[in-house]
Amino acid sequence: MGGTRYDMDARFDRAKKAGYASKSASEIFTQNAKRKAHESMNPHGISFRESRDSAVHPNSVPIILGLDVTGSMGHIPYDLIQEGLPKLMGGIIQGGVPDPALLFLGIGDHECDGYPLQVGQFESGDEELDMWLTRTYIESGGGGNAGESYLLAWYFAAFHTRTDAFEKRDQKGLLFTVGDEPCLKTLPASAIREIMGTGQQTFKHTELLAEAQKKYEVFHISVLHSGQAVNADKGWKDLLGQNCLSIEDYRDVPKVIKEVVCSKFKDSFTKATENLGLDNIQMY
Repeated sequence: MGGTRYDMDARFDRAKKAGYASKSASEIFTQNAKRKAHESMNPHGISFRESRDSAVHPNSVPIILGLDVTGSMGHIPYDLIQEGLPKLMGGIIQGGVPDPALLFLGIGDHECDGYPLQVGQFESGDEELDMWLTRTYIESGGGGNAGESYLLAWYFAAFHTRTDAFEKRDQKGLLFTVGDEPCLKTLPASAIREIMGTGQQTFKHTELLAEAQKKYEVFHISVLHSGQAVNADKGWKDLLGQNCLSIEDYRDVPKVIKEVVCSKFKDSFTKATENLGLDNIQMY
């Protein structure tokens, strides 16, 4: 995956033809009408999702974006397909990081949702990223159990991804979750077996965070659109410190991610191209 480029002009033309600006969320996210996850995003039986270097992207930068698709957060994927995703990818590339590989996760609640984890592929091209995003089932579930399953993103990143960035360059990727609830504190082995097909160990959320942090810098974007979200934000700051990024407007999600990616990887990419003697870099 990740062997194609993000073409802003092609994306603009395709989005216009697809009617992203005018269609409703239910018209774009067609899995909602089917009330089930797309089979290609079902994590059951998945061994690994891989972010690999290619001739097009020799210094791949793995980025995982875990989107809360429960009731209060389901509007964010809609914003991303309308305007946010081109801003995100275009901003990263124009900011000096030409090889981003983005993986979408759909995050729900493993204690009460039918599809608490949905998994795309690491992709760099505009058409492929739109495909995975629009395949996401906005289940709009969640429950009154004081949290959502953001720890599933950590579990999947830790145990079910492989990246050339880490294996070849000892370079961590970036993992973002976006939400307005606390993180559930326990992931039982029974839940892992139901979601993934295998699983013998129960994990605390702090254990999974530590495992994910071996290969990724882990961030949470806390959307402060309610008093409950503000209270949850305090817990995230205790857990992640400065890696809890608080915003009031959900439309700032692309900007926040772009700024983090560029601040982390722009210098390393510049050094890599200098070492290779590359003077003229085609950004996309």
